[in-house]
Amino acid sequence: MSVKNILVIGLGGVGLHLTQRLVHDGYGVTVIESSPQLISSVNDKIDAKIIEGNAMELACWQRAKAETMDLLIAVTNEDSVNMIASIIADRLGIPRKVARVRSPEYGYENSFLNKNDFKIDLVIHPEELVAQEMARLVMRASANDVVDIGEGQMKVVAMRVNPDSPIVNKTLKEIDLLHNDFRFKIVAVARGIATIIPGEDDTVLPNDQVFIMLHEKSLPQLMNLMDMREQSIHKVMIVGGGMVGARVAELLGKTVKITLIENDKEHAEELASTLKNTDVLLGDGTDVNVMVLGGLMEMDSFIATTGNNETNIISCLLAKHIMNRSNVDANAKVGKTIALVKKEDYLVLASTIGLDVALNKKISAADEIMKFIRMGELFSLAHLHGVDAEVIELAAAPKSQITKKPLKKMRSMLQEKQILIAGVVRNGGCELTDEHTIIEPNDLAVVVSATKSLKDARELFK
Repeated sequence: MSVKNILVIGLGGVGLHLTQRLVHDGYGVTVIESSPQLISSVNDKIDAKIIEGNAMELACWQRAKAETMDLLIAVTNEDSVNMIASIIADRLGIPRKVARVRSPEYGYENSFLNKNDFKIDLVIHPEELVAQEMARLVMRASANDVVDIGEGQMKVVAMRVNPDSPIVNKTLKEIDLLHNDFRFKIVAVARGIATIIPGEDDTVLPNDQVFIMLHEKSLPQLMNLMDMREQSIHKVMIVGGGMVGARVAELLGKTVKITLIENDKEHAEELASTLKNTDVLLGDGTDVNVMVLGGLMEMDSFIATTGNNETNIISCLLAKHIMNRSNVDANAKVGKTIALVKKEDYLVLASTIGLDVALNKKISAADEIMKFIRMGELFSLAHLHGVDAEVIELAAAPKSQITKKPLKKMRSMLQEKQILIAGVVRNGGCELTDEHTIIEPNDLAVVVSATKSLKDARELFK
């Protein structure tokens, strides 16, 4: 089902970020928000119709013309408001409903009252989403991140470029010529605070974070070329025992040994009694002595999930330095660091100053909602951590602009829009493109696009 008009309830962190993305992508967005101060602070940030009022009052729904809406997204901080809003939306004929629900007692498959009782199509729990993502990233031990593309046939691997890397200070064209025993394509680069969708004349520099797309069977060759060592995960340290930290410990504790540092005595005792395979230490997560006494030197990964941005970033930087055992042993593995940050600006900062991965709850929630919205338009979508870029799969319409000429003749236009046609799915297989590739009608293409250019990318295939 195609979505055109969307009603958002709640302009808090998730609501504002999501509304900005939806408006940019060309959806008609109407927002109901009860706080006049919040409305005043965001009025110049979003081009959407904003209705001041209580979502529990039907008059607000009438002013929002709810009967014309294709989708409801209820993301206030109150579970009860979001769940009741979904019931109201169903009664008013809105066909699809998304609601933020944090309590496990309601809205989920095994809850006393599940999502069907509240007429919810997708339940969003930002803390659970980011905890699941952290657990997944930890278990992807050999790279910063690995994203599956085309039902897993292709991978996008993220890695930091060291000064002695075989691809450093070379253009993409030179890299292709030098390393042609197996095919891979650099599809995005994070450099400082900039996101680059590179062309063949762009140069890879030291400390760039590169995103490399290749066939699954070529992954061992890439790891060998880049001197990436497979490393099993045995021990993980977590700072912060809040909802995210405790959930990550619960998820990872099934297979690895966890050490969790919590600075609240009462909460630390509670965690110690409930978490399995987890040693809970009482202390400050930015205190080097506490971290070292907790066994940081033996850790494979370090995760900071406190409610303070600065604490998470500083503790990860300290941990990164201490865990960098290659300072002593050149063949030693280097631990991975993951930080939870609230401010979007800190995501880029964290990557720039050397953290492996930084995650944000509202962005994780918005990504999940965007996937749900685009299910009818895109075959799949994945966000690349650390850059403002997405990987999407698009089907080429018979008379679409993308089908009219080889990719080399569209190179300048695609680069200007920051769009890269990276792969194509044909005959049940996925292959990387080159400058001679012609996208045929009905081909399914793997596209890497700057987030701001997603709308332009879709237009090329219509």
